[in-house]
Amino acid sequence: MLTEDHAALGYTTSTGLAFTHEEIVDPHFEACADAYQEALEGVGIRAGWHVLDAGCGSGAFLPWLAELVGERGRISALDLAGENAERAAERMRNHQARLRTEIRQGSVLRLPYPDASFDAVWCANTTQYLDDAELARALSEFRRVTRPGGLVAVKDVDGTLSTVRPADPFLITDFFRASAVSPGYARQLLRGRDLYRRLREAGLRAVWQRTILMEHHAPLSPAALRFYGNACARFARQAWNLGIPGDWAPFLDPEDAANPLRHPDGYISEGNVVAVGTV
Repeated sequence: MLTEDHAALGYTTSTGLAFTHEEIVDPHFEACADAYQEALEGVGIRAGWHVLDAGCGSGAFLPWLAELVGERGRISALDLAGENAERAAERMRNHQARLRTEIRQGSVLRLPYPDASFDAVWCANTTQYLDDAELARALSEFRRVTRPGGLVAVKDVDGTLSTVRPADPFLITDFFRASAVSPGYARQLLRGRDLYRRLREAGLRAVWQRTILMEHHAPLSPAALRFYGNACARFARQAWNLGIPGDWAPFLDPEDAANPLRHPDGYISEGNVVAVGTV
């Protein structure tokens, strides 16, 4: 159901995936930057490594990757949207890092790199756009381009940990449950804590997984209000159109002072999962 909503968001991307537009993902990254950096730094990427950021978006993780691999390291990055690859390249041109960086347009389903090219592959906030068969194919590609003993690390959302206050604590959970009846984006947002199993099925070993609860308390930061306010408004409109029960009316206007996210006790959380395996 949510897959069909991409065209209704009013954002244009070369891939047709409106949820990947900078107006959506950039505020989310800003709101969750601390948790994202913690997730990346816990993977085990080392100085001097050659790392691929697969599905790099506009390159928000690239400066942090540059810090991890250092001047002796190397970064490659790839994104399906050509405009994202261009923005990522511009970001790194303006960065102080003195290391080799190569950024190109391409698909995680057919990586344009030889076998065993990298010490590690990092893939963040990308597998949610892949169906089960595509996820298996992407993980196979990550394994193929990583050297023996190297790491494959996948970070993505776990929609089952999303909740908002003051409101029905099951409001978002029930929305996802109803939307995920059919295959599509909503179901894929609930797949996060299955990543460890998917990595094992892809032939990776010593797989471990960590789930991170990201919490935002009132007063929410401007970036958090911008992202979550708009996200909840979209959910509210979709719930109304699809006949999904729930008191979504207070979330329809992100700017309304009565919006629960602007309440003195406002709160919203979401889950992220990091799964890491060795080739």
